[in-house]
Amino acid sequence: MWLTSSSIGRKLVMALTGCALVLFVTFHVLMNAVALIWPAAYNQVCEFLGANWYALVASAGLALLFIIHIVYAVWLTLQNYKARGNDRYAVNGNVPQVEWSSKNMLVLGIVVVAFLIVHLVQFWAKMQLQELCHADLTVLPQLEGVPAAPAMGTLFLQMAFSSVWTPIVYIIGFVALWFHMNHGFWSMFHTVGWDNNLWIGRLKKIGCWWTTIVVALFVAQAVVFTVRAQSNYYLEDAKLQEQYAEFWNAQAETLVDEFQSEINVAMKGLEANPIEAQKAQAEFVQNYGPKFVEKATLIQQSFEKQCPTAVPGDLFRQMAMISQQLQQMLGTPAMQQVEQANPVENQ
Repeated sequence: MWLTSSSIGRKLVMALTGCALVLFVTFHVLMNAVALIWPAAYNQVCEFLGANWYALVASAGLALLFIIHIVYAVWLTLQNYKARGNDRYAVNGNVPQVEWSSKNMLVLGIVVVAFLIVHLVQFWAKMQLQELCHADLTVLPQLEGVPAAPAMGTLFLQMAFSSVWTPIVYIIGFVALWFHMNHGFWSMFHTVGWDNNLWIGRLKKIGCWWTTIVVALFVAQAVVFTVRAQSNYYLEDAKLQEQYAEFWNAQAETLVDEFQSEINVAMKGLEANPIEAQKAQAEFVQNYGPKFVEKATLIQQSFEKQCPTAVPGDLFRQMAMISQQLQQMLGTPAMQQVEQANPVENQ
């Protein structure tokens, strides 16, 4: 196939995938700007771009573009290296006509990829991936000892930028990104035929301005995120606490609905038999009670730490009341007798 068998075809693939990645970087810096200006709206954007089918398709497509871009970059570098043969040792590395970034695009790309991996670990793996896996509360990423809601992006800003190393790593990545894209911007137009002297000069200037603005915004965002995280802004802001409260109130509602469903199943058909109903209730409390209490306690602790100024909802209070009643019932002599009568289930 022409796109893989010829050098021009491979360069065209590099140009097209590079163009798509340029558009993504532009979108990403604008999305981060929302977190800079209006953090509560940023959480809404994160929730909208969660584990929805269109976000997953976009993520998969973006990952494919990155992989193709990287593979073709390595391929072209090895091809050029092989084509020069022994002549490569006679090449002066300081030829003035060749930009430094042009001679080091692969190295710059490797730095950018390393930075991307750090970014994915700090955010994507803890947000969209967690939503996709439908992870239990007990295995969600922890912030100050309690789970962080995957859709609440500001919690992960707090988590990431609380470390002094995060802005340092990010700024190094942004510098590499500037050099890589500043050259790549006009180079991709050169590849598709815009190579006359007039347009190359213009594209180099446009690329320099665009790349500088984007990277400057990224650096400014990293600095502001760090300052806010160090001052616990993302944990103390009232508007953000209201959003966190909505999540935990929803978790409480889900837990109460689950409890009602489970107990209805356990007690079904026993209304006319008080003795059997009492026995079934005791077994239900023994089997289901500890799980409910554990989840309820985790939700309560998370609410208290992440949104102490917010008001819990009615179902949240109902969950707390059920949890308290179950704890009392689990500690009664009658429940201890049930546990002794069912030793296998208690192991």
